[in-house]
Amino acid sequence: MPNRRDFLMSLSGLLAEGSLSPAESMRFAVSGFILWGRDADLQRIDQGIRNAKRFGYKGIEPYVFDVNRFLDKPKVIKDKLDEAGLSLVTLSGGGVFTELSKLPQTIEYNIHLIRDFIAPFGCKHLKINVEPDGERPAGGTTPDQLKTIAAGLNELGKRTGDLGLKLGFHPHIWSAIENEREMNAVLDLTDPKLVYLVPDTAHLVLGGMDPVKVVREHYSRIVAVHIKDTEAKYRNWRGPTPTKEQHAHASLYKPLGAGGVDFPAFFGVLHERNYRGWVTLDVDEPRAGEASVEEYLAADTKFLRDTLHVL
Repeated sequence: MPNRRDFLMSLSGLLAEGSLSPAESMRFAVSGFILWGRDADLQRIDQGIRNAKRFGYKGIEPYVFDVNRFLDKPKVIKDKLDEAGLSLVTLSGGGVFTELSKLPQTIEYNIHLIRDFIAPFGCKHLKINVEPDGERPAGGTTPDQLKTIAAGLNELGKRTGDLGLKLGFHPHIWSAIENEREMNAVLDLTDPKLVYLVPDTAHLVLGGMDPVKVVREHYSRIVAVHIKDTEAKYRNWRGPTPTKEQHAHASLYKPLGAGGVDFPAFFGVLHERNYRGWVTLDVDEPRAGEASVEEYLAADTKFLRDTLHVL
């Protein structure tokens, strides 16, 4: 993430790369990670809800670790969101999908999230990361591992569908589905009626993919969208995936308009296809010495409104 000076400059110097017609059918949300942070208490949740509403967003999408204290009492958060007129987009699940012996446990964990937390909010999909904390094998995820992942996703997708939701997997750098080969293999090996896609613009770019190409070619599989930017040098990136160490030193995620993602073209495809789903501004909690939550939201909201005209 940028420092305070970078944010102030971005607020005053965003470049208009073109404009789009208002996309009234899209619904915009904010990540619970930036609004609430890990293991949030009610005070932080209240402040996050106020910020989301203040900047014009319609929903919030937390990770499991953002709502640890309320996993057994979703009504506490639902009542607060209902009062503010906001929706819970989904809760980010996931787990180990590359090991056949661990698939039953992973599937039951995600079904538990749906039944005991997500369902009371009326969510329409479950978003999952595949092997989010695992170490990628040297040379990438193997064909056999991809088959195991696909089998697990098909089973979880069926059971998710039985509960009235769709399942969407989320390509993510450093996970088992990081690049185009892996993403396309899983899409090919899974049932399109059971398994959908939640693309993230920055993760696609950093994983060597073109977000515009992905949404155009796989639009029928898209159930929700995440957006964030990265440095301009990563646009059309075909080099090695940036490392966790690089990210620890300086965040790979930048304000919208930084140049890594061609957002006018990306939203152009969504607009052409009359996309009606959620678009979540998925950004991390600010690090020490960086811009405040409010400044980060102000910069990204300004870009969405004044440059892209989609919010």
